[in-house]
Amino acid sequence: MKECSHSLSFSQLGRRATEPVITDLMHRALDNAELLSLAAGFTDNITLPVELVQCAVNRMGSELREPDYLQYGTNRGRAGLLIEVANWLNASRGEVASERFSPESVFISNGSQQALYLAMQSLCDAGDIVLVQQPTYFVFLELCRGLGIRPVSLPALPDGGTDFSRLPDFFLKLKREYGAERIKAFYLNSYFGNPSSRSVPVEEKRALGRALIDHAVSVPVIEDAAYRELWFSQPYPAPSIFSLPEFEHLPRLYLGTFTKPFATGLKVGYGVCSHPQWLERMLWLKGHQDFGTSNFNQAIIEDVMAAGEYPGHLERVRANYREKARLMGEALEGSTLRERGWSWQQPEGGLYYWLRAPEGMDLSMGSAFCEACLANGVLYVPGDLCVAEGEPKNFARLSFGALAREKLTEATGRFTAVAESGCRE
Repeated sequence: MKECSHSLSFSQLGRRATEPVITDLMHRALDNAELLSLAAGFTDNITLPVELVQCAVNRMGSELREPDYLQYGTNRGRAGLLIEVANWLNASRGEVASERFSPESVFISNGSQQALYLAMQSLCDAGDIVLVQQPTYFVFLELCRGLGIRPVSLPALPDGGTDFSRLPDFFLKLKREYGAERIKAFYLNSYFGNPSSRSVPVEEKRALGRALIDHAVSVPVIEDAAYRELWFSQPYPAPSIFSLPEFEHLPRLYLGTFTKPFATGLKVGYGVCSHPQWLERMLWLKGHQDFGTSNFNQAIIEDVMAAGEYPGHLERVRANYREKARLMGEALEGSTLRERGWSWQQPEGGLYYWLRAPEGMDLSMGSAFCEACLANGVLYVPGDLCVAEGEPKNFARLSFGALAREKLTEATGRFTAVAESGCRE
């Protein structure tokens, strides 16, 4: 086919669009078999529930009823799965009241990424501000920028916690520069978060809720709990924003997913929204996009949950990632990085190590360090991508999710070899 060279006049959204970093990282990992990726947050193939999915499909096919799962579904999601999700969340550790999560407030999305997009589209116009942590999920930052939304980091302590002593001046300056009406939401990455694997303690979470009210920033709060189920020794005890009184007067959206803990390829996530009008508008936008998440994929997960098979699957997944986190930790500790001024914490869940290099090192995309890693056959996520302001540049996110165990140790060794070489430019 002859390539069309006709000049197009794109919309503002089209002009802002750039290739997402995550797709570039995924392409690099998939296209080059020699490149060992510690970057894209893929899950491990050995954790994928092949037998559970096969059994679910067999049960679905053997039932004497119409195969509704092969037909279009409803925009909000399968009724049975909405109930299963609500029941699952109400049974989660730390949730303080039965039926805190209602099926009527749940909706099913094409992965939690779609739910984030719907939330931002329904709340924000170009030029609006969303508050985030430092660091935070870099794909969310890119999503915001693509919509013309400005993500702004709350003041942070060295360990990633919120620096509450700086909040009064922070909010005064933000309101003076942009206007209070432009602050539209707060995005909270709270359980074994991406990229730092840090969880937000209940005291800090409550203080955040109070701070929003005290500083007259009564905005919707979006709690991204994508990694909540991927704990290694025990669930993180802090309850969600749906069980904390400090948030009960704010619109709340809790997001979870079945992609990371169950099967990435099914692309099924979910949201729970406390505000009926907000939920309604997100569903309207969703209807314009797909008028219903894959009914078949939903039916598989609904069947697995209804059969009581999901908890056992999670136990196997956690055991695998716990072991892989240990292997990467041993490889890091066996290097000389700590002696050279690098630091990190052993994760208690999730899929990532968050490494801090000495001050002055540049680990950003395209830096000499990054290029040296690529030349040595290893890929990572530069930490500056995970900060709204793009600074500092001396952090790296290493994922132990996808690679087989023997490859994981090799890839970590390739990374530490570059770090030990003293590449600082």
